[in-house]
Amino acid sequence: MNELIKEIAKTKYQKEIKDLSPIELHDVISFSLMNKISETWKNSKLKNANKRQAFYLSAEFLVGRAIYNNLYCTKSYEQIKEFLQNEGANINNLEEIEDAALGNGGLGRLAACFLDSAATLGLPLDGYGIRYGYGLFKQYFENGFQKEKIDDWAKYGDAWSIRKDDETIKVHFADMDVNAVPYDMPIIGYGINHVSTLRLWQAEPIEEFDFELFNNQEYDKSIQGKNRAEDISRVLYPNDSTEKGKLLRLKQQYFFSSASLQDILRNFIKNHGNNFSLLPEFVTIQLNDTHPVISIPELINLLTEKGLSFNEAFEITKKVFNYTNHTIMQEALEKWDLKLIKKVSPKIANIIIKIDSLFNNELKNHQIAKEFLPELQIIQNNTVHMAYLACYCSSYINGVAKIHTEILKTKVLKQWYLLYPSKFQNKTNGIPQRRWLGLCNPELSAFITKLLGNDNWITNLSELKALEKYADDKSVLDTFIEIKNDNKRRLNDYMKIRGDVQFDTNTIVDVQIKRLHEYKRQFLNILAILELYFEMKEGTLKDFTPTTFIFGAKAAPGYVRAKGIIKLINEVATLIQKDELVSKYIKIIFVTDYNVSYAEKIVAAANVSEQISTAGTEASGTGNMKLMLNGAVTLGTYDGANIEIVNVSGIENNYIFGAHVEDIEKTEKTYDPKKYYNSDFRIKRCLDALIDGTLDDNKTGMFKELYSSILEGASWHKADNYYLLYDFDDFLQKKVQLSTDYKDKYAFAKKMWLNMCNAGIFSSDRTISEYAKDIWKIK
Repeated sequence: MNELIKEIAKTKYQKEIKDLSPIELHDVISFSLMNKISETWKNSKLKNANKRQAFYLSAEFLVGRAIYNNLYCTKSYEQIKEFLQNEGANINNLEEIEDAALGNGGLGRLAACFLDSAATLGLPLDGYGIRYGYGLFKQYFENGFQKEKIDDWAKYGDAWSIRKDDETIKVHFADMDVNAVPYDMPIIGYGINHVSTLRLWQAEPIEEFDFELFNNQEYDKSIQGKNRAEDISRVLYPNDSTEKGKLLRLKQQYFFSSASLQDILRNFIKNHGNNFSLLPEFVTIQLNDTHPVISIPELINLLTEKGLSFNEAFEITKKVFNYTNHTIMQEALEKWDLKLIKKVSPKIANIIIKIDSLFNNELKNHQIAKEFLPELQIIQNNTVHMAYLACYCSSYINGVAKIHTEILKTKVLKQWYLLYPSKFQNKTNGIPQRRWLGLCNPELSAFITKLLGNDNWITNLSELKALEKYADDKSVLDTFIEIKNDNKRRLNDYMKIRGDVQFDTNTIVDVQIKRLHEYKRQFLNILAILELYFEMKEGTLKDFTPTTFIFGAKAAPGYVRAKGIIKLINEVATLIQKDELVSKYIKIIFVTDYNVSYAEKIVAAANVSEQISTAGTEASGTGNMKLMLNGAVTLGTYDGANIEIVNVSGIENNYIFGAHVEDIEKTEKTYDPKKYYNSDFRIKRCLDALIDGTLDDNKTGMFKELYSSILEGASWHKADNYYLLYDFDDFLQKKVQLSTDYKDKYAFAKKMWLNMCNAGIFSSDRTISEYAKDIWKIK
């Protein structure tokens, strides 16, 4: 491989290795690595062709930067690192390579994790999604406000994808046809025993441009069709505040669903012929949330085009699909106006109407009471409830954490559970330890391997449990602490490269890194930090352990309130930075353009993992698992996978606060945040700071709107919809307690160590094995 890298450098760039730019270096290494795995990739496809296969359909695959992960999984990292060093180059130069901007948050990261684990386990699972031209966006801050610019992640090429023009598929819309051009990305199993495929579709026009219009000098009109086609895969989650935006989102979903299903059927026919009654024996499809649920009527459509009756196609379809639910919030369960679906495809709209009619007839046989019908009917007031469509037409329905699945069964999808109890399963999420420990924390990985006497944990994370015996060994804990400190220094260096504020690496590193949403309660976090500031100023809080609070998040461009929270965090950061006293104890950093590569540095350095969503709102979370695996304690609520983390690592080794789901149920009808505001001067002064001139929102009205959202509510929600004031006092107490506990370095290090030792159950290898056995029935 080393000689091939040299040869490519000379033939393609006429340069020695030491003279290559980071982009050129990435290109030659990637090409060599693709050459190394090509035979295994080809054989993996051939082996899968005649057996039962699973396909994972997801609107997002947040794969991150591939080069380091692929070197690690091919066991080439150290070899290439040494080779480059000998040639006068540095493997760290590859840090300049962009992350592939193909996802936003946990949904896309989970999808990527699952493919990684399936490849390592040798399971026949491949993924389908969209090859977004510009992904989400690049984030930067201007006067504390989030600003966005395009993320042209593939401007220097895409070394990890192979364009397959000969496998292009035509997708039919009501107003146009477009080409879906596949780009195949290898997902390399650890040790290269198996390589899975992530196939991403790029939308392109049938005709590049109208030559006649161009010849008539109507230049804009001549490329209008090209632009409309390419818009479909141009950006992830286009702003859908207007009907045009909604239509584009729906087109995206239909585009990749139709292309993927046509591809699956094409391969099925190639390998098994036209006996489609065999399709459920050889094909199972997982719908990752509601974005690909339009695949259900589309499969019926495609099968009827092959000559099957509607009923035959419908029965086959119900056996093929499975549905993963990722949210318990009604507003996040996708619903589409039937008129909008008709604009995309009248045929699909008619099929959904037929499915709805079949289900309504079935409901009559079940004698469902009228008051429960709104919790079941697929079409209501000309609106299609995609989650309900998925529930009816799937073999299995799963949640992604124990509490999440229970809430689905007892609340959100209660009537569906009563109707089809055998469909429901729990599959607690997980993460691949190869990227989220082996790759992102090499020093800790080497230490773990040394203590265990082997590196079996790389493919069997439960091996970490054997390290519990060192929890009171001060020499082990000293090394553990020093590794954490080294990772803080590395993070600090990375922040400097990225142009972010730096910090004192001797401080506690307390992080909240996740998509910006109200239910995740970054707002609560910054209010509590603001109260710490007030208490230090007045002298009531003394001896607080110096702490760096790191936030990493992006707000959707149209999500005004989330942008207001970002501005607030940055304003409080400025307020504290300017204060000579408090700035010695508190530093706030909102990192710029948070992504997977940034996360890899942060999770290795963190002491504290903030997982503070309102109880009953977070489906699972996987950031909590990554941080736990790298030895952070959880400061969090009794929500999502936090509950399972605490159960295995011990509540005494974490900091759990706030209302439980049952508490919120008891108080939700009578809850009045003004009582807390009026009775707790701390809450009052923190909220008043938003409107009394203490904090400046540049006259945008953002802070007044945040203030009102807590005390008055809005047309679409009640006051303090996520119970920030209810949990404020307990949260603040736990923050202070944690700060005090940290002063006993060995006791706190023991908490961190035991979290790491008990993270084995949260490997995505375990999760994907459960999917394979219980849902997909693949080997």
